[in-house]
Amino acid sequence: MKHQALLIYLLVALGFATQTHASSNQATSQLHALFEEDWQARVDRSPMLSTRMGFSDKNHLLQDVSEAAYQAWADKSRQFLEDLKKINYQALAREDQINYQIFQRQLERRISEIEYQTYQIPFLSDSGFHTSIMRMHTSIPLKNIKDYQNYLERLKAVPEFFAENQRNMEKGLARGYSMPKVVMKGFTDVILAAYEKGWQDSAFWKVFESMPESFNQNDAKKLKAEAKVVIKDKLIPAFKALYDFFENTYIPKTKQSLGAYDFPNGKAYYGAQIDHYTTLALSADEIHQIGLNEVKRIRSEMETVIKQANFDGSFKAFLKFLRESPQFYAKTAQDLIIRASYLAKKADGQLPKLFTKLPRQPYAVEPVPDAIAPKYTTGRYLSAPLDSERPGVYWVNTYALDKRPLYVLEALTLHEAVPGHHLQNALNQELTNVPNFRRYSYISAFGEGWGLYSERLGLEMGFYEDPYSEFGRLSYEMWRAARLVIDTGIHAKGWSREQAIELLEENSALSTHNIRTEVDRYISWPGQALSYKLGEIKILELRKKAEKMLGEKFDIRLFHDAILQNGSVPLPILEQEIDRFIKHHQMKKATN
Repeated sequence: MKHQALLIYLLVALGFATQTHASSNQATSQLHALFEEDWQARVDRSPMLSTRMGFSDKNHLLQDVSEAAYQAWADKSRQFLEDLKKINYQALAREDQINYQIFQRQLERRISEIEYQTYQIPFLSDSGFHTSIMRMHTSIPLKNIKDYQNYLERLKAVPEFFAENQRNMEKGLARGYSMPKVVMKGFTDVILAAYEKGWQDSAFWKVFESMPESFNQNDAKKLKAEAKVVIKDKLIPAFKALYDFFENTYIPKTKQSLGAYDFPNGKAYYGAQIDHYTTLALSADEIHQIGLNEVKRIRSEMETVIKQANFDGSFKAFLKFLRESPQFYAKTAQDLIIRASYLAKKADGQLPKLFTKLPRQPYAVEPVPDAIAPKYTTGRYLSAPLDSERPGVYWVNTYALDKRPLYVLEALTLHEAVPGHHLQNALNQELTNVPNFRRYSYISAFGEGWGLYSERLGLEMGFYEDPYSEFGRLSYEMWRAARLVIDTGIHAKGWSREQAIELLEENSALSTHNIRTEVDRYISWPGQALSYKLGEIKILELRKKAEKMLGEKFDIRLFHDAILQNGSVPLPILEQEIDRFIKHHQMKKATN
């Protein structure tokens, strides 16, 4: 009887295990099928994404940005979300549970954005749908006649693309949803730059002037003749019409108030922005207080650096000295680019000390294009597809050199190039264990938190060797701490632009031009500025925890690998993964 009972038990257990395994396989298959279906829908919806992914069937198209198209996308996203919720989450492996959570967040975000009709403001203070057209030639293949024909077809589509965006903006104006007027000063200068020198001097025509000599001359001649007509008679008038629309229709009707709280359903909208950009369950009031605490701490550290510099004067006098002394500024744009390039190469040489896994994709250091530089931020990283012929690019703004201090260049380079955005983005694209929607997505709290953490890593990499560059690093940290105060102040508490500018001018060595450009960016992009400091705080907290728990077994290279190995993830998931990392190495330590 005992043997019979044991046999029955084993058969039941085997049946249960088989059933559980089958349930797990079914859930996994359903999940990944849904990922593929969604990814294909994204590619079908966005011709530029299709081009980026190496498909050529939509290389002649621009995205449909009509209201009907956005609502259809929301409906499709709701169906994807409904299908997702039917999948047995508990039956999934840990990696797929992470995929499930991130996918759900992405779907909910897409639906939320369309419900709030954010497409009715299709631009920021320094970029938008118009600048994407101005730089379109840098992100598409231009190797053969067909490529140039496709590019020309995309240029033909620009007038309608602009018109649809204008219709969306007009609907936004009608319901009180617009960009604040204060950030629109100088906005149309970028649009004017696209055509003011004439069609022959435009970037659009230069593409056709530089066609490969190997092309059939008759085909090339026909293409140039058609391009001349399209650029001269369709594209340039479209940019002129866009300029007139902003100057005479949009800007005069934009809202006077700054904060997101003044949008339709503004409080809920800003709450959604906080959730998206921080991935944390924090209120605007809580974030504001964290920012105030950080500003106070960093200000104290800055005072210490001033003493170390043996400067005889007040904090305000030291800021004036930094902002006005010629020794802290490059004399030419080339000088600034050379200096940034040297710092980037110096950082490259330190990476093996901090990581065991490095990306294979290179990056370049280039100036921000002249056409967008006046309203553009001080620097930015632009990723490239992994198999692209072009590298990732670290952009350095060389406009107004007397407003681009060298003492912040080390922090900027570490943030935008390596070990910051380039390293993190390039490694993310090389991941083979994640679906496409994660490989090509960016979670701001993770990415920007990593960028700011990378600035601090400079202390361990041989950077900030004089008090001025260290003060520059602290100015950048102060900049990100102040963002917590400013973003919540403007979008939840009714702060003025002057209050925001004053906070940065009195507590950092950033140039006044940079401060005004950045404050306008925060006004135009609610919530995004919260990513940096909150992400960095979480990464530093996790590092401190790992160092404490692992003691002498803590390996900084393995810790950094663990931070980056799952790509861009929400901060709560990052914390779970680092807890697993700690537990794994504790067990490993115990068995040795």
